[in-house]
Amino acid sequence: MKHPEILAPAGSFDSLIAAVQCGANAVYLGGKGMNARRNAGNFDAEELRRAVEYCHLRGVKVYQTINIVMFEDEIDEAVETIRTAAEAGVDAVLTQDLAVARMVRECAPTLPVHASTQMSIHNLEGARLCEELGFSRVVLARELTAAEIRHICENTPLEVEVFVHGALCMSVSGQCYLSSMIGGRSGNRGLCAQPCRLPFQAEGGKPYALSLKDLSLADRITELTEMGVASLKIEGRMKRPEYVAAAVSAIRTACEGRPVDFETLRSVFSRSGFTKGYFDGRIDREMFGYRQKEDVTSAAGVLGELARLYDRENPLVPVSMRLEARAAQPTRLTVSDRDGHTFTVEGSVPQAAINKPTTPERAAQNLGKTGGTPFYADEMDCDLDDGLMIPASELNALRREALEQLTAARSDVQSHAFTDRAQRAFPRTRDRKIPTLRARLRLSQLTPEIAARCPDLILPYEDIAEAVASGKAKPEQLIVEIPRLLFEGTNAVLEVLRQAKELGVTRAWCGNLGAIDMARNAGLSPVGGYSLNITNSAAVQEYAALGLADTELSFELPVTRARSLGGFLPQGILAYGYLPLMALRNCPIKAAIGCGRCRGYESLTDRKGVRFTVDCGRHDGHPRQVSELYNSVPLWLADRLGELEGLSFLTLWFTRESAAQCEAVVQSYAEGRPMPGAPSEKTRGLYYRTVL
Repeated sequence: MKHPEILAPAGSFDSLIAAVQCGANAVYLGGKGMNARRNAGNFDAEELRRAVEYCHLRGVKVYQTINIVMFEDEIDEAVETIRTAAEAGVDAVLTQDLAVARMVRECAPTLPVHASTQMSIHNLEGARLCEELGFSRVVLARELTAAEIRHICENTPLEVEVFVHGALCMSVSGQCYLSSMIGGRSGNRGLCAQPCRLPFQAEGGKPYALSLKDLSLADRITELTEMGVASLKIEGRMKRPEYVAAAVSAIRTACEGRPVDFETLRSVFSRSGFTKGYFDGRIDREMFGYRQKEDVTSAAGVLGELARLYDRENPLVPVSMRLEARAAQPTRLTVSDRDGHTFTVEGSVPQAAINKPTTPERAAQNLGKTGGTPFYADEMDCDLDDGLMIPASELNALRREALEQLTAARSDVQSHAFTDRAQRAFPRTRDRKIPTLRARLRLSQLTPEIAARCPDLILPYEDIAEAVASGKAKPEQLIVEIPRLLFEGTNAVLEVLRQAKELGVTRAWCGNLGAIDMARNAGLSPVGGYSLNITNSAAVQEYAALGLADTELSFELPVTRARSLGGFLPQGILAYGYLPLMALRNCPIKAAIGCGRCRGYESLTDRKGVRFTVDCGRHDGHPRQVSELYNSVPLWLADRLGELEGLSFLTLWFTRESAAQCEAVVQSYAEGRPMPGAPSEKTRGLYYRTVL
């Protein structure tokens, strides 16, 4: 059985060396910008080229992350980042922005593209759409069980990459806006401030309710291999080289079938130990933990030992050597690697031995001394005529010359052809009228007044049939909401979508790629949700090509940026609501007090006394597969409608409001009224702030 690739983080050149020398098959790294770890050391153009040379010489692949969402004024920077990657000869790039993926396909068509975990690919439907979009590999969200991973592996031709060691985000991959809202630093832009690692406490629970232990599946590698996982990914581009060395060594040990030294792993970095994460399907309080004093001090005793794992050149590349020595002919040494490189060098004509002739065994011993190089001789053939003497110095010289030629060939950067074909100008098809209102709510919140004032109504898939049967909404008004995260039960939801189509509903709200695939399969027009994280015109165009009827833009976009986007697709924004900041497959309320005491809506309090609502859906009889962490105060833009001209629609995102409250909000937005109460009781969100 073929072992999967061991993929290691390289936040600096020292970490890259540690990864390679400890046995990684591939590394992933970022440039100086446009990547999701912008505070790592990262690599400029010259450093990237040197990194590729270093890795390719030793048979290791290099993947570059270009995995942030791109703002409109960053197209030139993205193009240059892709150019640098192509010219450096990296083996693939990772991205979450469909616009960046398209730019790679257009500008460097031979450069493979991997779908980043930030795309929240968590079901087979999402993987299928990635295949359609031309990705060669999908990095799955970290929240999947073993059964869910297996299902995707068995049903997609794409390579599947899975995280096996390192930090776990509390929020589902790519679905966190907490850092943006609290500190203006976006995780989707590579500057997450990790506010979830600070104390958040449920009533009756302990602090650190949003902090998970680090993942380690080092002892489950055999299972992942049997599933067909192509790449075993280690998180940690912000970690020191010793951490990388320990993690790579552990996964390499596991791949070789030997027991893993978890104690060393815990010593170098731990948050109260490790967790298997979601792998075993046990989603409970045992996953929670935080960095304590003993976790910090334990590293002192192992760092020196770990550094010795990569402080010298390890023989990583197998080569074949064949020595031929004939009387009256120059001695010949041929060296070959497994990548098709072959070099033959000639020495002097051997002399007849006076005392001891050179034996094949002695020649092989001399030629095998490859220390200080990345090579080792796994095959040796010495064909010598009897009675000849070849000095050890000549054998050494032949080996040195042949390996130097092999080194030069393997280090030669094979660039990808690059032509700048990126689109920079995008048509605007929207006039500057006041946008229409769109309400997202449950059927129990819907009133005749709301139905009259809102041309579009987003209702959960569970409510659609009753909404039509009751006459509370017209089918042409309705947009059926597909759950933003759907780990299981996609076939059942797909059947409901098809029934909605038969009832006259034509559209479905889609917050991820898998939902878009489901909507199209049901014969519905996809409507893009905010969680697609659309932040530029090129992405608008890409989603239009997938058949979207319209789309919400990311609420991390300032109003000025949102209004300026072009593209042949109507666009809107979330304009009211308690903004969804985190999507949580492991509910912190369940972990703190248990489901029995939960009312469906509970709260977490941060260190400043601010309360954030957690909603699992149980209060309305429709438990969700994920819980939501909502902002502490609602977004309010009703008094700024004039500044939103040019947008096609405004989504009013109702959650815990009563029907009367929903109706009052709709009336306020229809009439452009300010929100009653103190300014501290509402927020403008990120629409008038700078998001880094």
